[in-house]
Amino acid sequence: MAKRARVRAPELVGRGGWIRTGGREPSLAALRGRIVIVDFWTSCCINCLHVLDELRELGRAHRETVVIVGVHSPKFAHETDHRAVVDAVERYDVEHPVLDDPELVTWKQYAVRAWPTLAVIDPEGYVVAQYSGEGHADAIGRLVEELEAEHAAKGTLRRGDAPYAAPGPEPTSLRFPGKALLLPSGAFLVSDSTRHQLVELAQDGESVVRRIGSGERGFADGPAEGASFSEPQGLTLLGDGSVAVADTVNHALRRYDPGTGEVTTLAGTGRQWTRGGPTSGPAREVGLSSPWDVALWNGRVWIAMAGVHQLWAYDPRDESVAVTAGTTDEGLVDGPGPQAWFAQPSGLAATGDRLWVADSETSALRWVDLEGTVRTAVGTGLFDFGHRDGPAAQALLQHPLGVTALPDGSVAVADTYNHALRRYDPATGEVSTVATDLREPSDAVVAGEDLLVVESARHRLTRLRLPEEVVRAATGPHRTRRDVTEVAPGTLRLEVVFRAPAGQTPDTRYGPSTRLSVSATPPELLRGQENADTGPFRLLETDPAVPEGVLHVSATAVSCDDDSETPYPACHLHQRDWHLPIRLADGATDRLSLVLADPDDT
Repeated sequence: MAKRARVRAPELVGRGGWIRTGGREPSLAALRGRIVIVDFWTSCCINCLHVLDELRELGRAHRETVVIVGVHSPKFAHETDHRAVVDAVERYDVEHPVLDDPELVTWKQYAVRAWPTLAVIDPEGYVVAQYSGEGHADAIGRLVEELEAEHAAKGTLRRGDAPYAAPGPEPTSLRFPGKALLLPSGAFLVSDSTRHQLVELAQDGESVVRRIGSGERGFADGPAEGASFSEPQGLTLLGDGSVAVADTVNHALRRYDPGTGEVTTLAGTGRQWTRGGPTSGPAREVGLSSPWDVALWNGRVWIAMAGVHQLWAYDPRDESVAVTAGTTDEGLVDGPGPQAWFAQPSGLAATGDRLWVADSETSALRWVDLEGTVRTAVGTGLFDFGHRDGPAAQALLQHPLGVTALPDGSVAVADTYNHALRRYDPATGEVSTVATDLREPSDAVVAGEDLLVVESARHRLTRLRLPEEVVRAATGPHRTRRDVTEVAPGTLRLEVVFRAPAGQTPDTRYGPSTRLSVSATPPELLRGQENADTGPFRLLETDPAVPEGVLHVSATAVSCDDDSETPYPACHLHQRDWHLPIRLADGATDRLSLVLADPDDT
């Protein structure tokens, strides 16, 4: 056997603590004698989700010799919330212990640079291999077999069970639902993703009428009670009254007939598309890759192919599939469909002349026109995210998973990681917030004058009233009036006071607990358009040549539970935006003070 370079594996450390270990805190010393595979992942990343599926099979094949450990290493602010990580572990059926590392401590110790990354540790506690990206299951499987043989011969291999504790079932009607659809009957069809089923709800959006699928992960056609899915997501109504289903982890497009209950397969082979595979042809002979949503538009079923950062389409006339937009490169690039870049498109909504796309990893709202050209309404790139209303060019979203066409021509965006429902009006170019305190909304469906939001992490549909201006289909913009504040020209001190909730203290261990981002409309109002940094205040320079405008202030802060008895207290992210009309006036104040995390502050 070839000699391998070996480096002593750093200990696994994370402030969020361990998940699915039954209260135990595994250490590499305790795992000595086992082959340990460390998976650095984050819940937003589709490649990471593919690796979870690969590891599930690998772990079962080597159950007695291999321990798989996930280290959750966040990209988005939302993913630093321990509760969100716990939800993600259940949502994606992670069958191994997970360490929550919100500060990327272990990530840095292992010199990780990309999601996902896998490190293999031999039974003597040395890192012997590291892999970035997905698709390495076969290579790791061969390495595991070599290590099993080598260390069995040396007497250093120890067999046993992993420090994993499976959770019990939860008594909810839905469990992390993904998408919803209004049926012609007035009932709702919901993809109950974590339970691998579709669920029909009565018109109240709550009462279960029937379930479609066995509830076991699988890929089988047949009657409602015998068919099986694997984490289904998107739904769209077809012309014959049947429903197309994005069967995400089966990498397939399925068809459900509400009249007969029969489930069949329209597209996909059940195996993930890999680079070099066909990208067009007979639908049942071409592999797909994590289809996340579907929409019927101009006679074809468009597919948000999250796994390869593309849009595809299924043509029912000749039962074929083909790529319609995207290159498989991940990013935000507009232009003709074959040249455009996407980043994990996860939501679709069709109108007469546009196909709207929630492009989750760029935190963007985009659309495709009738000529196939891709354009962006909101969003600028892979690492630009937040919660900011206002002109679309300055507005921010955070990992949106759904988009819904509204009656007035505007669209609602399920702004998932901001726990909010947002609205973009193409007529005015404005982004506004319709509702907050929605736990990980992933879709919404219009029902009369109501909007039913899929609150995925609350395991339910939540009914909201459509905004009045949407119901009226008003032509003019609807704006909240704010009093204008007069400030002195020149230097303006802007301060945000963070008041931590009762029982919590600001987290200052790594510097100031508050981060501010400030911009203006028009941009010329400030000398220096964008001003983002840590710290509770900012010195701004207004331009006397621009007498009035709006300051857009976005503040985030972190607080932790004030409990000296807990070694790893839970920490919480607080965020708020203000849009402050100001007018320059000699002799006016040169200070502005705002309060974050104060419910009485408006």
